[in-house]
Amino acid sequence: MLHAETKNNETKNVFITSLISGAAAGVVCDIVFFPLDTLKTRLQSQHGFVKSGGFKRVYQGIVPVMIGSAPAASVFFVTYDGIKHILQPLLPHQYHSIIHMGAASCAELVACLIRVPVEVVKQRKQALLNDTERLRLRTLFRGYGSTVLRDLPFGLVQMPLWEYFKLCWTHKVCRECTPIEGAACGAASVTVSAALTTPLDVAKTRIMLSSTSADSKEVRISVMLKEVYKQSGFRGLFAGFLPRVGGFTAGGFVFFGVYEQVRELCDSKLNDQT
Repeated sequence: MLHAETKNNETKNVFITSLISGAAAGVVCDIVFFPLDTLKTRLQSQHGFVKSGGFKRVYQGIVPVMIGSAPAASVFFVTYDGIKHILQPLLPHQYHSIIHMGAASCAELVACLIRVPVEVVKQRKQALLNDTERLRLRTLFRGYGSTVLRDLPFGLVQMPLWEYFKLCWTHKVCRECTPIEGAACGAASVTVSAALTTPLDVAKTRIMLSSTSADSKEVRISVMLKEVYKQSGFRGLFAGFLPRVGGFTAGGFVFFGVYEQVRELCDSKLNDQT
């Protein structure tokens, strides 16, 4: 009975910690690096950088992000940490990287249910598109498939790499990573992930910025990638590469830094109460 109660308390603590630390990391990171995200969106837009706003009004679209970033990040880490917490004790250490990949995939699928509608509204505002009518549900979720196809590989690379870099550093210094060291590991993993998934991000952006009356066949990720390549070649597939990778690297450092710091504080508070 005591063992079961302890297990329940641990699970509850993981849930609370992930919820709070994920929300804090998401809000801080999205607000601080929003101008870079706006520039990246406009560079990738089929309407052109200047017509999409250029360097003007770089905080256009910040409101939906402020509303949606906390729940999206919370849901991601609650799912990710929850699966890790349940499965890691059941499997040998050599299989933990597989758990990290599976947990990251599940977390991305769930988080995208919140992230995609927010992203659609945000990017259309960033590109200064004047939608005269309220966006339909189909339009709000039109980029779900392309976002999942972008974020799944991103998460599959990012999260296991982050865990691996932290593990390597832990073995090297013979202690647990500090929040700053965890942030550095996160930034390194994000750099690799962002670079590899840029073409998918370009396609996702164009799908979200397409006309609301566009046919479903016109907004497929394969169609968008072919269209971008036909128009601008290989270079077009990596439009916005520097602000994306640079912004994601800096953002990864802040995101994982805030996450690790808040998680440490939550763990300390929760442990004091038990």
